Amino acid sequence: MMVRLLFITLLVPVFAAAQTNILVTNPLAGQIMQGNYDPADYAAPTVITDPATIAAEINSRISADSLKSYIIRISKFGNRNSGADTLSQSTGIGAARRWVYQMFETFSAQNDNRLLVSYLQFDQVICSVGRHRNIMAILPGSDPSSNGVILVEGHLDSRCAGVCDTACVAEGVEDNASGTALVLEAARVMSKYTFKNTIVFMVTTGEEQNLHGARAFAVYAQDNNLPLRAVFNNDVIGGIICGKTSSAPSCPGLNDIDSTSVRLFSYGGFNSRHKQLARFIKLEYKENLLSQVAVPMNVRIMSPEDRANRGGDHIPFRELSFAAMRFTAANEHGNASNLPGYTDRQHTSDDVLGVDTDNDGTVDSFFVDFNYLARNTVINANALSIAARGVPVPADFSGMRNGNQLTVTITDPANTGVYRVALRSTTNDWDTVFTLTGATEGVFPCNPTAALFLSVAGVDAQDAESLFTGEKIISPSVATGEPGSEQEQNIRLLQNRPNPFDEATWISFWVTEVPACQKAEVQITDLQGKIIQHIPVSLHQGLNETLYTHGYGVTGTFTYSLIIDGRPADTKQMIFAN
Repeated sequence: MMVRLLFITLLVPVFAAAQTNILVTNPLAGQIMQGNYDPADYAAPTVITDPATIAAEINSRISADSLKSYIIRISKFGNRNSGADTLSQSTGIGAARRWVYQMFETFSAQNDNRLLVSYLQFDQVICSVGRHRNIMAILPGSDPSSNGVILVEGHLDSRCAGVCDTACVAEGVEDNASGTALVLEAARVMSKYTFKNTIVFMVTTGEEQNLHGARAFAVYAQDNNLPLRAVFNNDVIGGIICGKTSSAPSCPGLNDIDSTSVRLFSYGGFNSRHKQLARFIKLEYKENLLSQVAVPMNVRIMSPEDRANRGGDHIPFRELSFAAMRFTAANEHGNASNLPGYTDRQHTSDDVLGVDTDNDGTVDSFFVDFNYLARNTVINANALSIAARGVPVPADFSGMRNGNQLTVTITDPANTGVYRVALRSTTNDWDTVFTLTGATEGVFPCNPTAALFLSVAGVDAQDAESLFTGEKIISPSVATGEPGSEQEQNIRLLQNRPNPFDEATWISFWVTEVPACQKAEVQITDLQGKIIQHIPVSLHQGLNETLYTHGYGVTGTFTYSLIIDGRPADTKQMIFAN
Protein backbone atom coordinates (compact mmCIF):
# COMPACT_ATOMS: atom_id res chain seq x y z
CA MET A 1 0.00 0.00 0.00
CA MET A 2 1.53 3.20 -1.16
CA VAL A 3 2.54 5.92 1.29
CA ARG A 4 1.99 9.31 -0.33
CA LEU A 5 4.33 11.27 1.92
CA LEU A 6 7.38 9.42 0.64
CA PHE A 7 7.02 10.73 -2.86
CA ILE A 8 8.04 14.27 -2.07
CA THR A 9 11.64 13.15 -1.61
CA LEU A 10 11.72 9.95 -3.62
CA LEU A 11 10.04 11.13 -6.80
CA VAL A 12 13.15 11.44 -9.00
CA PRO A 13 15.06 8.22 -8.15
CA VAL A 14 11.96 6.03 -8.09
CA PHE A 15 10.55 6.73 -11.54
CA ALA A 16 10.88 8.97 -14.55
CA ALA A 17 8.12 10.47 -16.69
CA ALA A 18 4.77 8.77 -17.23
CA GLN A 19 3.85 5.40 -18.67
CA THR A 20 4.41 4.97 -22.40
CA ASN A 21 3.78 2.16 -24.87
CA ILE A 22 0.86 0.80 -22.85
CA LEU A 23 -0.36 -2.32 -24.59
CA VAL A 24 -2.26 -5.55 -24.03
CA THR A 25 0.06 -8.39 -25.04
CA ASN A 26 -2.84 -10.61 -26.13
CA PRO A 27 -4.69 -8.63 -28.85
CA LEU A 28 -7.90 -10.61 -28.26
CA ALA A 29 -8.02 -9.28 -24.71
CA GLY A 30 -8.16 -5.71 -25.98
CA GLN A 31 -10.89 -6.57 -28.47
CA ILE A 32 -13.01 -8.22 -25.80
CA MET A 33 -12.77 -5.25 -23.45
CA GLN A 34 -14.01 -3.05 -26.32
CA GLY A 35 -16.90 -5.42 -27.07
CA ASN A 36 -15.53 -6.72 -30.38
CA TYR A 37 -15.99 -10.50 -30.09
CA ASP A 38 -18.41 -13.37 -30.60
CA PRO A 39 -19.76 -14.36 -27.16
CA ALA A 40 -20.42 -17.88 -28.44
CA ASP A 41 -16.64 -18.41 -28.41
CA TYR A 42 -16.67 -18.10 -24.62
CA ALA A 43 -20.07 -19.55 -23.75
CA ALA A 44 -20.37 -21.88 -20.77
CA PRO A 45 -21.67 -25.40 -21.46
CA THR A 46 -24.19 -24.86 -18.66
CA VAL A 47 -25.36 -21.29 -18.33
CA ILE A 48 -25.99 -20.20 -14.74
CA THR A 49 -27.30 -16.64 -14.37
CA ASP A 50 -29.69 -16.76 -11.40
CA PRO A 51 -28.24 -14.33 -8.82
CA ALA A 52 -29.47 -16.32 -5.80
CA THR A 53 -27.86 -19.50 -7.12
CA ILE A 54 -24.61 -17.70 -7.90
CA ALA A 55 -24.51 -16.05 -4.45
CA ALA A 56 -25.04 -19.36 -2.69
CA GLU A 57 -22.40 -21.12 -4.78
CA ILE A 58 -19.90 -18.28 -4.35
CA ASN A 59 -20.38 -18.53 -0.60
CA SER A 60 -19.79 -22.29 -0.60
CA ARG A 61 -17.07 -22.55 -3.26
CA ILE A 62 -14.65 -19.82 -2.20
CA SER A 63 -12.05 -21.68 -0.17
CA ALA A 64 -9.89 -20.54 2.72
CA ASP A 65 -7.55 -23.44 1.89
CA SER A 66 -7.13 -22.22 -1.68
CA LEU A 67 -6.35 -18.71 -0.47
CA LYS A 68 -3.81 -20.11 1.98
CA SER A 69 -2.08 -22.08 -0.77
CA TYR A 70 -1.81 -18.99 -2.99
CA ILE A 71 -0.37 -16.85 -0.21
CA ILE A 72 2.19 -19.46 0.82
CA ARG A 73 3.34 -19.72 -2.79
CA ILE A 74 3.50 -15.94 -3.29
CA SER A 75 5.57 -15.52 -0.13
CA LYS A 76 8.24 -17.85 -1.54
CA PHE A 77 9.09 -15.45 -4.36
CA GLY A 78 10.96 -13.37 -1.80
CA ASN A 79 11.40 -9.75 -2.82
CA ARG A 80 8.65 -8.68 -5.23
CA ASN A 81 9.70 -5.05 -5.50
CA SER A 82 8.81 -3.49 -8.85
CA GLY A 83 12.54 -3.19 -9.49
CA ALA A 84 13.35 -6.76 -8.43
CA ASP A 85 14.64 -9.62 -10.59
CA THR A 86 12.58 -10.41 -13.69
CA LEU A 87 14.75 -13.26 -15.06
CA SER A 88 14.94 -15.73 -12.19
CA GLN A 89 12.53 -18.67 -12.37
CA SER A 90 12.12 -18.82 -8.58
CA THR A 91 12.41 -15.36 -7.03
CA GLY A 92 11.57 -11.77 -7.83
CA ILE A 93 8.70 -9.92 -9.45
CA GLY A 94 9.19 -11.64 -12.81
CA ALA A 95 8.81 -15.15 -11.42
CA ALA A 96 5.83 -14.02 -9.34
CA ARG A 97 3.95 -12.52 -12.26
CA ARG A 98 4.61 -15.56 -14.47
CA TRP A 99 3.19 -17.77 -11.73
CA VAL A 100 0.06 -15.58 -11.51
CA TYR A 101 -0.29 -15.80 -15.30
CA GLN A 102 -0.04 -19.60 -15.12
CA MET A 103 -2.64 -19.75 -12.35
CA PHE A 104 -5.07 -17.73 -14.45
CA GLU A 105 -4.46 -20.11 -17.37
CA THR A 106 -5.09 -23.09 -15.06
CA PHE A 107 -8.39 -21.62 -13.92
CA SER A 108 -9.34 -21.00 -17.55
CA ALA A 109 -8.60 -24.63 -18.47
CA GLN A 110 -10.78 -25.77 -15.55
CA ASN A 111 -13.67 -23.67 -16.90
CA ASP A 112 -13.81 -24.48 -20.63
CA ASN A 113 -11.13 -21.90 -21.51
CA ARG A 114 -13.49 -19.05 -20.71
CA LEU A 115 -10.79 -16.81 -19.22
CA LEU A 116 -8.55 -14.94 -21.64
CA VAL A 117 -5.17 -14.28 -20.00
CA SER A 118 -2.87 -11.40 -20.92
CA TYR A 119 -0.30 -8.94 -19.63
CA LEU A 120 -0.85 -5.21 -19.65
CA GLN A 121 2.65 -4.01 -20.49
CA PHE A 122 3.92 -0.47 -20.06
CA ASP A 123 7.24 1.33 -20.21
CA GLN A 124 8.29 3.53 -17.30
CA VAL A 125 11.49 3.72 -15.27
CA ILE A 126 10.59 2.48 -11.79
CA CYS A 127 13.46 1.60 -9.47
CA SER A 128 15.84 1.45 -12.47
CA VAL A 129 13.64 -1.02 -14.39
CA GLY A 130 12.09 0.33 -17.58
CA ARG A 131 9.37 -2.17 -18.49
CA HIS A 132 6.62 -3.58 -16.27
CA ARG A 133 3.60 -5.86 -16.53
CA ASN A 134 0.24 -6.25 -14.85
CA ILE A 135 -1.40 -9.65 -15.21
CA MET A 136 -5.07 -9.99 -16.08
CA ALA A 137 -7.66 -12.63 -16.81
CA ILE A 138 -10.74 -11.54 -18.74
CA LEU A 139 -14.13 -13.23 -18.48
CA PRO A 140 -16.02 -12.07 -21.61
CA GLY A 141 -19.58 -10.95 -21.12
CA SER A 142 -22.45 -12.71 -22.88
CA ASP A 143 -23.86 -9.50 -24.37
CA PRO A 144 -21.26 -7.35 -26.18
CA SER A 145 -24.05 -5.02 -27.28
CA SER A 146 -24.49 -3.88 -23.66
CA ASN A 147 -20.68 -3.70 -23.42
CA GLY A 148 -19.61 -2.94 -19.87
CA VAL A 149 -16.45 -3.82 -17.98
CA ILE A 150 -16.12 -4.49 -14.23
CA LEU A 151 -12.62 -4.64 -12.70
CA VAL A 152 -11.38 -6.35 -9.53
CA GLU A 153 -7.71 -5.86 -8.66
CA GLY A 154 -4.97 -6.24 -6.08
CA HIS A 155 -1.28 -5.39 -6.29
CA LEU A 156 1.44 -8.04 -6.41
CA ASP A 157 4.52 -5.93 -5.68
CA SER A 158 6.00 -5.75 -2.19
CA ARG A 159 8.54 -3.55 -0.41
CA CYS A 160 10.57 -2.91 2.72
CA ALA A 161 11.44 0.49 4.21
CA GLY A 162 13.50 1.44 1.16
CA VAL A 163 11.12 2.10 -1.71
CA CYS A 164 13.56 0.55 -4.20
CA ASP A 165 15.29 -1.98 -1.92
CA THR A 166 15.47 -5.17 -4.01
CA ALA A 167 17.74 -7.09 -1.64
CA CYS A 168 15.67 -7.16 1.55
CA VAL A 169 13.25 -9.92 2.51
CA ALA A 170 9.93 -8.59 1.21
CA GLU A 171 7.37 -11.37 1.38
CA GLY A 172 4.60 -8.77 1.62
CA VAL A 173 2.02 -11.23 2.92
CA GLU A 174 -0.60 -8.84 4.29
CA ASP A 175 0.53 -6.08 1.89
CA ASN A 176 -0.46 -7.42 -0.55
CA ALA A 177 -0.27 -11.16 -1.17
CA SER A 178 -3.68 -11.11 0.51
CA GLY A 179 -5.19 -8.93 -2.23
CA THR A 180 -3.52 -10.92 -5.00
CA ALA A 181 -4.86 -14.17 -3.54
CA LEU A 182 -8.36 -12.70 -3.35
CA VAL A 183 -8.29 -11.78 -7.06
CA LEU A 184 -7.02 -15.25 -7.99
CA GLU A 185 -9.73 -17.01 -6.01
CA ALA A 186 -12.44 -14.75 -7.39
CA ALA A 187 -11.26 -15.62 -10.91
CA ARG A 188 -11.23 -19.34 -10.15
CA VAL A 189 -14.76 -19.37 -8.79
CA MET A 190 -16.50 -16.78 -10.99
CA SER A 191 -15.28 -18.10 -14.35
CA LYS A 192 -17.95 -20.79 -14.08
CA TYR A 193 -20.80 -18.28 -14.43
CA THR A 194 -22.29 -16.14 -17.17
CA PHE A 195 -22.64 -12.37 -16.91
CA LYS A 196 -23.73 -9.86 -19.53
CA ASN A 197 -20.77 -7.59 -18.82
CA THR A 198 -17.09 -8.47 -18.99
CA ILE A 199 -15.14 -8.96 -15.76
CA VAL A 200 -11.40 -8.22 -15.62
CA PHE A 201 -9.39 -9.86 -12.82
CA MET A 202 -6.14 -7.90 -12.60
CA VAL A 203 -2.98 -8.13 -10.50
CA THR A 204 -0.92 -4.93 -10.69
CA THR A 205 2.68 -3.91 -10.19
CA GLY A 206 4.27 -0.57 -9.26
CA GLU A 207 1.70 0.17 -6.56
CA GLU A 208 4.31 0.86 -3.90
CA GLN A 209 6.08 3.45 -6.07
CA ASN A 210 3.00 5.60 -6.77
CA LEU A 211 0.29 3.32 -8.19
CA HIS A 212 1.89 2.98 -11.61
CA GLY A 213 0.36 -0.35 -12.67
CA ALA A 214 -3.17 0.76 -11.84
CA ARG A 215 -2.54 4.11 -13.50
CA ALA A 216 -1.36 2.35 -16.67
CA PHE A 217 -4.65 0.45 -16.94
CA ALA A 218 -6.71 3.53 -16.07
CA VAL A 219 -4.98 5.46 -18.87
CA TYR A 220 -5.43 2.48 -21.23
CA ALA A 221 -9.14 2.39 -20.38
CA GLN A 222 -9.51 6.11 -21.02
CA ASP A 223 -7.48 6.11 -24.25
CA ASN A 224 -9.43 3.13 -25.63
CA ASN A 225 -12.86 4.29 -24.44
CA LEU A 226 -13.39 1.15 -22.39
CA PRO A 227 -16.83 1.15 -20.71
CA LEU A 228 -15.29 0.62 -17.25
CA ARG A 229 -18.27 0.81 -14.90
CA ALA A 230 -16.80 -0.17 -11.52
CA VAL A 231 -13.39 -0.81 -9.93
CA PHE A 232 -12.95 -2.98 -6.82
CA ASN A 233 -9.46 -2.57 -5.33
CA ASN A 234 -8.26 -4.98 -2.63
CA ASP A 235 -5.22 -4.02 -0.56
CA VAL A 236 -4.23 -5.30 2.91
CA ILE A 237 -7.36 -7.42 3.12
CA GLY A 238 -6.46 -10.52 5.15
CA GLY A 239 -4.90 -9.50 8.47
CA ILE A 240 -6.86 -9.20 11.70
CA ILE A 241 -4.22 -7.94 14.18
CA CYS A 242 -3.79 -4.25 14.95
CA GLY A 243 -0.27 -2.88 15.17
CA LYS A 244 1.17 -0.36 17.57
CA THR A 245 0.73 2.25 14.86
CA SER A 246 -1.95 2.46 12.19
CA SER A 247 -2.97 5.21 9.81
CA ALA A 248 -6.28 6.77 10.81
CA PRO A 249 -9.03 5.85 10.43
CA SER A 250 -8.09 2.39 11.65
CA CYS A 251 -7.77 0.11 14.63
CA PRO A 252 -7.72 0.98 18.34
CA GLY A 253 -4.31 -0.33 19.40
CA LEU A 254 -1.67 -3.03 19.65
CA ASN A 255 -2.95 -6.60 19.31
CA ASP A 256 -6.61 -5.68 18.98
CA ILE A 257 -8.30 -8.43 16.94
CA ASP A 258 -11.06 -7.88 14.40
CA SER A 259 -12.02 -10.76 12.11
CA THR A 260 -15.60 -9.69 11.40
CA SER A 261 -15.28 -6.18 9.93
CA VAL A 262 -14.05 -4.85 6.60
CA ARG A 263 -13.58 -1.22 5.56
CA LEU A 264 -14.81 0.19 2.25
CA PHE A 265 -12.96 3.39 1.33
CA SER A 266 -14.10 5.69 -1.48
CA TYR A 267 -13.90 9.30 -2.54
CA GLY A 268 -16.45 11.99 -1.83
CA GLY A 269 -19.65 12.57 0.08
CA PHE A 270 -22.85 13.83 -1.51
CA ASN A 271 -23.49 12.54 -5.04
CA SER A 272 -20.23 10.58 -5.16
CA ARG A 273 -20.44 7.66 -7.61
CA HIS A 274 -17.61 6.09 -5.62
CA LYS A 275 -19.58 6.16 -2.36
CA GLN A 276 -22.61 4.88 -4.28
CA LEU A 277 -20.50 1.90 -5.42
CA ALA A 278 -19.51 1.18 -1.80
CA ARG A 279 -23.16 1.36 -0.72
CA PHE A 280 -24.13 -0.97 -3.57
CA ILE A 281 -21.54 -3.54 -2.41
CA LYS A 282 -22.85 -3.42 1.15
CA LEU A 283 -26.49 -3.70 0.00
CA GLU A 284 -25.72 -6.79 -2.09
CA TYR A 285 -24.00 -8.41 0.89
CA LYS A 286 -26.92 -7.67 3.22
CA GLU A 287 -29.60 -8.86 0.81
CA ASN A 288 -27.88 -11.81 -0.92
CA LEU A 289 -25.50 -13.29 1.63
CA LEU A 290 -26.13 -12.21 5.20
CA SER A 291 -28.87 -14.78 5.82
CA GLN A 292 -26.66 -17.69 4.73
CA VAL A 293 -23.13 -16.93 5.93
CA ALA A 294 -21.72 -18.74 8.94
CA VAL A 295 -19.93 -15.64 10.26
CA PRO A 296 -21.68 -12.31 9.58
CA MET A 297 -19.46 -9.41 8.53
CA ASN A 298 -19.74 -5.74 9.44
CA VAL A 299 -19.23 -3.94 6.12
CA ARG A 300 -18.17 -0.42 7.09
CA ILE A 301 -18.52 2.44 4.61
CA MET A 302 -15.72 4.83 5.53
CA SER A 303 -15.88 8.61 5.08
CA PRO A 304 -12.46 9.25 3.47
CA GLU A 305 -11.04 7.92 0.20
CA ASP A 306 -8.25 6.16 2.09
CA ARG A 307 -6.40 6.20 5.37
CA ALA A 308 -4.70 9.46 6.38
CA ASN A 309 -1.79 10.29 4.03
CA ARG A 310 -2.14 6.93 2.31
CA GLY A 311 -3.35 5.76 -1.07
CA GLY A 312 -4.13 2.76 -3.23
CA ASP A 313 -4.83 1.50 -6.73
CA HIS A 314 -8.42 2.77 -6.79
CA ILE A 315 -7.22 6.39 -6.88
CA PRO A 316 -5.92 6.56 -10.50
CA PHE A 317 -9.31 5.30 -11.69
CA ARG A 318 -11.19 7.86 -9.63
CA GLU A 319 -8.90 10.58 -10.98
CA LEU A 320 -9.99 9.63 -14.50
CA SER A 321 -13.68 9.62 -13.47
CA PHE A 322 -14.18 5.85 -13.24
CA ALA A 323 -16.23 4.68 -10.22
CA ALA A 324 -13.71 3.10 -7.84
CA MET A 325 -13.38 1.99 -4.22
CA ARG A 326 -11.04 0.06 -1.93
CA PHE A 327 -11.50 -2.94 0.39
CA THR A 328 -9.14 -2.96 3.39
CA ALA A 329 -9.07 -5.08 6.54
CA ALA A 330 -10.44 -3.49 9.70
CA ASN A 331 -7.05 -3.87 11.41
CA GLU A 332 -3.64 -3.06 9.94
CA HIS A 333 -0.27 -3.89 11.45
CA GLY A 334 1.40 -0.52 11.15
CA ASN A 335 1.27 2.84 9.38
CA ALA A 336 4.25 2.09 7.09
CA SER A 337 6.13 5.14 8.41
CA ASN A 338 9.37 3.22 9.12
CA LEU A 339 10.38 6.06 11.44
CA PRO A 340 12.78 5.47 14.37
CA GLY A 341 11.13 3.15 16.88
CA TYR A 342 8.76 1.67 14.31
CA THR A 343 8.13 -1.96 15.27
CA ASP A 344 5.12 -2.95 13.20
CA ARG A 345 5.22 -5.32 10.21
CA GLN A 346 3.82 -3.25 7.35
CA HIS A 347 6.55 -2.26 4.83
CA THR A 348 9.24 -4.25 6.64
CA SER A 349 10.89 -7.66 6.32
CA ASP A 350 8.52 -8.85 9.06
CA ASP A 351 5.46 -8.85 6.78
CA VAL A 352 5.75 -12.64 6.53
CA LEU A 353 3.48 -15.67 6.76
CA GLY A 354 3.63 -15.93 10.54
CA VAL A 355 5.64 -17.66 13.24
CA ASP A 356 6.77 -21.20 14.05
CA THR A 357 5.49 -21.58 17.60
CA ASP A 358 6.71 -25.13 18.19
CA ASN A 359 10.11 -24.81 16.46
CA ASP A 360 9.48 -27.64 14.01
CA GLY A 361 10.51 -25.56 11.02
CA THR A 362 6.96 -24.91 9.81
CA VAL A 363 4.87 -21.77 10.28
CA ASP A 364 1.85 -22.72 12.36
CA SER A 365 0.56 -19.32 13.51
CA PHE A 366 -0.33 -17.12 10.55
CA PHE A 367 -0.62 -13.34 10.41
CA VAL A 368 -3.31 -13.60 7.71
CA ASP A 369 -6.60 -15.15 8.80
CA PHE A 370 -7.58 -17.24 5.77
CA ASN A 371 -11.21 -17.63 6.85
CA TYR A 372 -11.45 -13.85 7.19
CA LEU A 373 -9.89 -13.41 3.75
CA ALA A 374 -12.39 -15.90 2.33
CA ARG A 375 -15.28 -13.89 3.75
CA ASN A 376 -13.90 -10.74 2.13
CA THR A 377 -13.51 -12.61 -1.16
CA VAL A 378 -17.17 -13.65 -0.98
CA ILE A 379 -18.25 -10.02 -0.46
CA ASN A 380 -16.22 -8.97 -3.52
CA ALA A 381 -17.41 -11.80 -5.76
CA ASN A 382 -21.08 -11.40 -4.88
CA ALA A 383 -21.10 -7.67 -5.65
CA LEU A 384 -19.08 -8.26 -8.83
CA SER A 385 -21.65 -10.82 -9.96
CA ILE A 386 -24.51 -8.32 -9.59
CA ALA A 387 -22.64 -5.36 -11.08
CA ALA A 388 -21.64 -7.47 -14.11
CA ARG A 389 -25.26 -8.29 -14.93
CA GLY A 390 -25.40 -4.94 -16.72
CA VAL A 391 -28.89 -3.99 -15.53
CA PRO A 392 -29.79 -0.61 -17.09
CA VAL A 393 -29.55 2.38 -14.76
CA PRO A 394 -32.62 4.65 -14.86
CA ALA A 395 -32.04 7.72 -17.03
CA ASP A 396 -33.40 10.22 -14.50
CA PHE A 397 -35.68 10.66 -11.49
CA SER A 398 -37.20 13.34 -9.30
CA GLY A 399 -38.58 13.57 -5.81
CA MET A 400 -41.10 15.74 -4.02
CA ARG A 401 -41.47 15.69 -0.25
CA ASN A 402 -44.75 16.59 1.42
CA GLY A 403 -44.49 16.24 5.17
CA ASN A 404 -43.53 12.67 5.96
CA GLN A 405 -44.24 11.40 2.45
CA LEU A 406 -41.88 11.34 -0.53
CA THR A 407 -43.16 11.00 -4.09
CA VAL A 408 -40.53 9.59 -6.46
CA THR A 409 -40.89 9.65 -10.26
CA ILE A 410 -38.48 7.62 -12.40
CA THR A 411 -37.59 8.05 -16.07
CA ASP A 412 -36.54 4.68 -17.50
CA PRO A 413 -36.33 4.15 -21.28
CA ALA A 414 -35.26 0.52 -20.61
CA ASN A 415 -38.59 -0.09 -18.84
CA THR A 416 -37.20 -2.59 -16.35
CA GLY A 417 -40.50 -2.37 -14.47
CA VAL A 418 -39.03 -2.74 -10.97
CA TYR A 419 -36.89 -0.16 -9.16
CA ARG A 420 -34.99 0.36 -5.92
CA VAL A 421 -35.37 3.70 -4.18
CA ALA A 422 -32.56 4.53 -1.72
CA LEU A 423 -32.86 7.21 0.97
CA ARG A 424 -30.00 8.58 3.08
CA SER A 425 -29.99 11.18 5.84
CA THR A 426 -27.40 11.18 8.63
CA THR A 427 -24.93 8.40 7.78
CA ASN A 428 -22.63 7.25 4.96
CA ASP A 429 -25.07 4.40 4.26
CA TRP A 430 -28.62 4.31 3.02
CA ASP A 431 -31.24 4.49 5.76
CA THR A 432 -33.79 2.54 3.72
CA VAL A 433 -33.96 0.96 0.28
CA PHE A 434 -37.52 0.56 -0.96
CA THR A 435 -38.76 -1.50 -3.91
CA LEU A 436 -41.14 -0.01 -6.47
CA THR A 437 -42.90 -2.60 -8.66
CA GLY A 438 -44.99 -2.16 -11.81
CA ALA A 439 -44.86 1.63 -11.87
CA THR A 440 -42.43 4.49 -12.37
CA GLU A 441 -43.94 6.60 -9.60
CA GLY A 442 -44.39 5.72 -5.95
CA VAL A 443 -44.96 7.29 -2.53
CA PHE A 444 -42.68 6.37 0.40
CA PRO A 445 -42.42 7.37 4.08
CA CYS A 446 -39.59 9.76 4.98
CA ASN A 447 -38.25 12.05 7.68
CA PRO A 448 -40.25 15.29 7.36
CA THR A 449 -37.46 17.70 8.37
CA ALA A 450 -33.93 16.33 7.80
CA ALA A 451 -31.99 16.89 4.59
CA LEU A 452 -32.70 13.85 2.42
CA PHE A 453 -30.52 12.27 -0.28
CA LEU A 454 -32.28 10.19 -2.93
CA SER A 455 -31.00 7.77 -5.60
CA VAL A 456 -32.55 4.94 -7.61
CA ALA A 457 -31.64 1.75 -9.48
CA GLY A 458 -33.30 -0.54 -12.00
CA VAL A 459 -34.08 -4.19 -11.25
CA ASP A 460 -34.03 -7.04 -13.77
CA ALA A 461 -36.39 -10.02 -14.08
CA GLN A 462 -34.30 -12.05 -11.62
CA ASP A 463 -34.42 -9.37 -8.88
CA ALA A 464 -30.89 -8.03 -9.36
CA GLU A 465 -30.17 -4.30 -9.13
CA SER A 466 -28.31 -2.03 -11.47
CA LEU A 467 -25.66 0.27 -10.06
CA PHE A 468 -27.39 3.24 -8.45
CA THR A 469 -27.75 6.70 -9.92
CA GLY A 470 -26.14 9.76 -8.42
CA GLU A 471 -27.87 11.40 -5.47
CA LYS A 472 -30.24 14.35 -5.41
CA ILE A 473 -31.12 16.45 -2.38
CA ILE A 474 -34.86 16.48 -1.81
CA SER A 475 -36.45 19.37 0.05
CA PRO A 476 -39.91 19.59 1.66
CA SER A 477 -41.09 21.97 -1.05
CA VAL A 478 -39.13 21.56 -4.30
CA ALA A 479 -38.41 18.51 -6.39
CA THR A 480 -34.64 18.75 -6.49
CA GLY A 481 -31.96 21.17 -5.41
CA GLU A 482 -31.24 22.76 -2.04
CA PRO A 483 -33.19 21.93 1.13
CA GLY A 484 -35.96 24.41 1.82
CA SER A 485 -34.47 25.43 5.19
CA GLU A 486 -31.24 26.40 3.45
CA GLN A 487 -33.14 28.86 1.24
CA GLU A 488 -34.08 30.87 4.30
CA GLN A 489 -30.59 32.26 4.65
CA ASN A 490 -27.63 32.77 2.37
CA ILE A 491 -25.29 30.28 4.04
CA ARG A 492 -26.18 27.54 6.47
CA LEU A 493 -24.41 24.55 7.95
CA LEU A 494 -26.00 21.12 7.60
CA GLN A 495 -25.62 18.36 10.16
CA ASN A 496 -22.37 16.48 9.72
CA ARG A 497 -22.60 12.96 8.24
CA PRO A 498 -22.23 10.46 9.76
CA ASN A 499 -23.20 11.67 13.21
CA PRO A 500 -22.35 10.24 15.70
CA PHE A 501 -19.09 9.13 14.06
CA ASP A 502 -15.85 7.47 15.04
CA GLU A 503 -12.87 8.74 13.06
CA ALA A 504 -13.98 10.94 10.15
CA THR A 505 -17.09 12.82 9.06
CA TRP A 506 -18.31 15.04 6.21
CA ILE A 507 -19.17 18.62 7.19
CA SER A 508 -21.56 20.23 4.70
CA PHE A 509 -22.94 23.72 4.20
CA TRP A 510 -25.34 25.22 1.70
CA VAL A 511 -24.54 28.45 -0.14
CA THR A 512 -27.48 30.16 -1.85
CA GLU A 513 -25.37 33.08 -3.07
CA VAL A 514 -21.56 33.17 -2.86
CA PRO A 515 -20.51 36.18 -0.78
CA ALA A 516 -17.54 38.41 -1.56
CA CYS A 517 -14.95 37.31 0.98
CA GLN A 518 -11.21 36.84 1.45
CA LYS A 519 -11.15 33.69 3.56
CA ALA A 520 -13.49 30.88 4.63
CA GLU A 521 -12.82 28.00 6.98
CA VAL A 522 -14.50 25.37 9.12
CA GLN A 523 -13.39 25.64 12.73
CA ILE A 524 -13.62 22.70 15.15
CA THR A 525 -13.73 23.43 18.90
CA ASP A 526 -14.39 21.48 22.06
CA LEU A 527 -17.12 22.49 24.52
CA GLN A 528 -14.60 24.52 26.52
CA GLY A 529 -13.93 26.67 23.45
CA LYS A 530 -10.48 25.26 22.64
CA ILE A 531 -9.85 25.32 18.91
CA ILE A 532 -9.05 21.79 17.69
CA GLN A 533 -8.56 22.45 13.97
CA HIS A 534 -8.97 25.00 11.17
CA ILE A 535 -10.01 23.57 7.78
CA PRO A 536 -9.72 26.05 4.88
CA VAL A 537 -12.65 25.80 2.45
CA SER A 538 -13.70 27.46 -0.80
CA LEU A 539 -17.27 28.59 -1.35
CA HIS A 540 -19.40 27.75 -4.35
CA GLN A 541 -23.13 27.90 -4.96
CA GLY A 542 -25.06 24.87 -3.74
CA LEU A 543 -23.80 22.12 -1.47
CA ASN A 544 -20.23 22.41 -0.18
CA GLU A 545 -18.46 19.58 1.69
CA THR A 546 -15.21 19.06 3.56
CA LEU A 547 -13.91 15.94 5.30
CA TYR A 548 -12.86 16.21 8.94
CA THR A 549 -10.74 13.38 10.35
CA HIS A 550 -10.10 13.34 14.09
CA GLY A 551 -8.72 9.81 14.42
CA TYR A 552 -9.52 6.82 16.55
CA GLY A 553 -10.20 6.84 20.28
CA VAL A 554 -11.97 10.19 20.78
CA THR A 555 -15.33 10.55 22.52
CA GLY A 556 -17.48 13.54 23.38
CA THR A 557 -19.33 16.48 21.86
CA PHE A 558 -17.61 19.12 19.73
CA THR A 559 -18.80 22.14 17.76
CA TYR A 560 -18.05 23.10 14.19
CA SER A 561 -18.47 26.57 12.74
CA LEU A 562 -18.27 28.06 9.27
CA ILE A 563 -16.06 31.16 9.62
CA ILE A 564 -16.08 33.77 6.84
CA ASP A 565 -13.53 36.57 7.06
CA GLY A 566 -13.17 35.92 10.78
CA ARG A 567 -16.91 35.97 11.59
CA PRO A 568 -19.02 32.84 12.27
CA ALA A 569 -21.78 32.25 9.72
CA ASP A 570 -23.29 29.24 11.50
CA THR A 571 -22.43 26.68 14.21
CA LYS A 572 -23.55 23.13 14.98
CA GLN A 573 -22.58 20.29 17.30
CA MET A 574 -21.25 16.83 16.43
CA ILE A 575 -20.60 13.71 18.50
CA PHE A 576 -17.52 11.49 18.55
CA ALA A 577 -18.74 8.03 19.48
CA ASN A 578 -15.59 5.92 19.30
